[in-house]
Amino acid sequence: MTKKVLVTDYAWPSLEPERAVLARVGAELVVAPDGAEDTLTELARDVDGILTCWAQTTDRVIRAAEKCVVVSRYGVGVDNIAVDTATELGIVVAYVPDYCVQEVSNHAMALLLAWNRRIVEHVTMTKQTGWGSVKLGAPMPRLGGKKLGIIGFGRIGQALGKRAQAFGMDVLAYGPRLTETDAAAHGAKGVGLSELLRESDFVSLNCPLRPDTEKLIGPDELAQMKPAAFLINTSRGPLIDEDALYDALTSGQIAGAGLDLVVDLAPPLDHRLIQLGNVLVTPHTAFFSQEAVLELEERAAGEAASVLQGRTPDNVVNPAVLGRTRAALDH
Repeated sequence: MTKKVLVTDYAWPSLEPERAVLARVGAELVVAPDGAEDTLTELARDVDGILTCWAQTTDRVIRAAEKCVVVSRYGVGVDNIAVDTATELGIVVAYVPDYCVQEVSNHAMALLLAWNRRIVEHVTMTKQTGWGSVKLGAPMPRLGGKKLGIIGFGRIGQALGKRAQAFGMDVLAYGPRLTETDAAAHGAKGVGLSELLRESDFVSLNCPLRPDTEKLIGPDELAQMKPAAFLINTSRGPLIDEDALYDALTSGQIAGAGLDLVVDLAPPLDHRLIQLGNVLVTPHTAFFSQEAVLELEERAAGEAASVLQGRTPDNVVNPAVLGRTRAALDH
C-alpha cells in the first residue's frame, strides 16, 4: 500500500525533490492548499508522515494523524510543532539543523554591513536626488575594533563570528550553556548577557525560539544597549518584544535594527516596525539560496523516508521517543 506524507506548507518553486526522495520508499505527497488548522487536521487523518515548514502543526493536527510515524521539519527550529504531543504518541520529530549556516550568517553580516556603510540610504538618495546629494555627516564608524555580540553561539553564531572577525571586529558570545573555553575556541569572548548588551556595538540574535527565549530582548535588555547599537534578528520574530523595540527605535534608545522577520509571519505593508527609517528589513529570506533549499527539501524528505523504512533518522528532536515509536525503528 502506498504511504502518504502531508506537506503543510512550503516556500519554494516545486516539490519535485521531495517527491523523488519519497517515491523511492513508496510514498506520495499530499499537499495542503493552506496552513489552517482545520485544513491540516482533516488532511492529517490518513497520512503516515508530515513535512512542515512554518505552518502550526498543533496538538490537534498531530492527534488527528493516527497513522503518522514522523513529523519532519523543513529547517532548524521546531517551535511550530507540538513536540510533546508527538512524543506522547510515539511519533518521531526530525529536523535539518545545519542546512543554511552559510546563508543565514552571510545575511546577518550583510545587514550589519548595510547599516554600517549606509548602503540602502545612499543608494536611495543617489537614485532620487542625484550623485552629489549624499551628505557625509551621519555616523559611519570604522568596523575594525567594534564589538559584535552574538546571542546563541551554535553553528550559525560561530559562522557569523568568523565573518565579523575577518572585518577586524571583536566578538562577544552568549549562550546559557556556553563556556568561556568553548567561545575562545572560535575566537570569541564568552560573556554574560548583560555584559554583551552593554559592550556590543552590534547585537545579533542567533538562538532558537523556546518558552525561555520568547521576548528575550525586552525593555530591560534594550535599555542596557548603547545608543549607537544596531540589533539584528535572523532567527525568530518572537525573540524580541516588538512594543519595546518600537519604543527603543523611536526614542533613540538604540540606533537601528536589521530584521529578517517580525512576529507576524505575513505582516501588512504598514507594519510599524517595517516602516521605520532606522529599520532594515528583509522578508524572511536569510535562509535562501538555490543550493540551501534543494538541500533542505531532500534532507527533510530523507528524514521522513528513513522513519517510513524503519530506520532512525539522522537528526531526532525528541530522542526520548526512540524506545517506543509507532514505527519499528532499527535504533
